[in-house]
Amino acid sequence: MDWTAIGLSLRLAACTTLVLFLLGLPLAYWLTVSKRRWKFLIEALVALPLVLPPTVLGFYILMALGPLSPVGRFYEKVVGRGLAFSFQGLLVASILYSLPFTIRPFITGFGGVDRRLIEASWCLGESRLGTFFRIVLPLSWPGLLTGIILSFAHTLGEFGVVYMVGGNIPGETRTVSISIYDDFQAMHYAEAGQTALFLLAVSFLALSLTYALQRKVWIV
Repeated sequence: MDWTAIGLSLRLAACTTLVLFLLGLPLAYWLTVSKRRWKFLIEALVALPLVLPPTVLGFYILMALGPLSPVGRFYEKVVGRGLAFSFQGLLVASILYSLPFTIRPFITGFGGVDRRLIEASWCLGESRLGTFFRIVLPLSWPGLLTGIILSFAHTLGEFGVVYMVGGNIPGETRTVSISIYDDFQAMHYAEAGQTALFLLAVSFLALSLTYALQRKVWIV
């Protein structure tokens, strides 16, 4: 197995999940409680990666991060290297691509909190921020945990977007899915099979953990 590619994918999945957790909490909560009429536009934008082909999304992300874009030029000026075909570029692409897999479970978790408990907290003098951390967040943890696990597993196995944005640079942008593709193209079927089995096992364990925890919560 290509342990370098596996390690890179695990690091990418961990970083993506952490960023999505921090960004997804306020966004998902706003989408849950907001009464804005134009909220559906934000919801559609968040869900867009679910219906767009990965190559299309990867193309637009690559154009947005490339050296001819304002973002790409600014990043290269500050850091001294391009954002495209780098781990940092992969991270941006993975965050955008896995966004709906984090946001939707978060929204489900927030939406399952009894509104009466929130209003009771306000009546007792607790601030909105305090209510969120003391009431909403603890009661939403099944949905939050689902979003964390799904975003991690989804990032770990993504191919099209990371290949478009990062290419195939060993130790830098060569993820586990690209490693499997390369081994298959080179007819190294044994190596491809071993790495694919590892990815299958991790994905199965992630989903099994999600369903097991949710079932335990609802039964108890």
